Amino acid sequence: MFLRPLFAALALAVPAPLLAQALTAAETARIDTVVSTALADTGVPSASIAVVRGGRIVLAKAYGKQAEGRTVADPRQPYQIASISKQFTAAALLLLEDDGKLRLDDPIGRYVPGITDGDRITIRQLLSHTAGLQDYWPQDYSFRAMATPVTPQQILDRWARKPLDFAPGTQWQYSNTGYVVAGLIVEKVAGMPLLDFLQTRVFRPLGIRAVDQDKAVGAGFPQGYKRFALGPVRVETPAASGWLYAAGELSMSAEDLARWDIARLNRTVMPADDWIAQETPVTLTDGRSTSYGLGVIARERSGRRVIEHGGEAVGFLSQNIVYPDDKAAIVLLTNAWFADAQSRIASGIADIVLPPLPAASADATEDAAALARARAVFGQLRSGRLDRALLTDNANYYFTPVALADYARSLSTLGEPGAFDAEGGARLRGGFVGRAYRVTIGGRTLSISTFSEPDGRHRFEQFLVSPAQ
Repeated sequence: MFLRPLFAALALAVPAPLLAQALTAAETARIDTVVSTALADTGVPSASIAVVRGGRIVLAKAYGKQAEGRTVADPRQPYQIASISKQFTAAALLLLEDDGKLRLDDPIGRYVPGITDGDRITIRQLLSHTAGLQDYWPQDYSFRAMATPVTPQQILDRWARKPLDFAPGTQWQYSNTGYVVAGLIVEKVAGMPLLDFLQTRVFRPLGIRAVDQDKAVGAGFPQGYKRFALGPVRVETPAASGWLYAAGELSMSAEDLARWDIARLNRTVMPADDWIAQETPVTLTDGRSTSYGLGVIARERSGRRVIEHGGEAVGFLSQNIVYPDDKAAIVLLTNAWFADAQSRIASGIADIVLPPLPAASADATEDAAALARARAVFGQLRSGRLDRALLTDNANYYFTPVALADYARSLSTLGEPGAFDAEGGARLRGGFVGRAYRVTIGGRTLSISTFSEPDGRHRFEQFLVSPAQ
């Protein structure tokens, strides 16, 4: 697939010595301060973190009170990771597609009957939250039914038989219900429980200890905590069994989750095409991007490409962020579902462990300014009203009234331009700076060839528009 060479090139752009750098004592001390300050400020009892840099785990550490009566935090303890589990459910379906047992574009009704419009919803739409199935748990608290055990089928009978919230593929709306359906599809096709399939194909090969979150309760496991407004921090009562299932079924340590992140960075345990498919944002029927792939959010943040997901279980909040181009990842698990300690800590750690982004070069700044000038002149040519102060004498000679009229008539009928992109870099020729652009407009692609002055005036010596393939 075409993204693979791009990913490789981006990874190679990061200096190898920086990628391989372990944490210094000073960096570790700064991380300790970030975590302890956030826990003190928010009242969150504990946090467990893992840091990947240079494609390897350079820190795994736990802080604070993981449970009542426990005084020493253990980084090996499995916290409930909740919706971070969704990427594992999606991975299971990608692996089953590799096995030739299903296709992600199959209708879900082929595998799970009785769901509203199951013949129109695809597996891919379940995994990308574009199916239209109503979410059974939008609340940030345990609603009344969660005190009683539930089965996946009971969740579907109550929520997946309702009218869809929208036609499949037309909108994005987070839906835990969709992932319950996805889990049932895994189990039907694989012929085993979802967790058993993941243990065999993912967790054991990576050396990950993963536990069913319904069983990660009681002695030997972290306790979840709650808080009402600014009141005292209290032990939270876990939900009854069954409520998270394939939408958030897993508990694991931060270090184990980091092992999965390293597999993502190195494209192991699954074929590279599966990782790319998971990380490629799904588009809606109108062409808009959802910024969501298959169980992960894929976007740019503060100039960096990130693959991430958060999680919320009863009494737990978590964050998992992978920085593919930096060969880095940050895992942050907490045992409270109030405040924003997990995002504060993750942001603070990122500031410490990630390499600084290069400042925009003068060339890059000028390229962006040149693109803006080219768009402006293109718009003027479409309107037939050209600011001739932007042109040299020769360019003004070229744009006779006849030429300008032809430009205006032929371009204005195409409608508003869409993509307007530079094609290649700047080059010198004949004392001018040459740049080329491609424009999508009216269902057509046009090529623009420009020469401009290099002396700071930037007047165009040439501005030619022609058809392109």
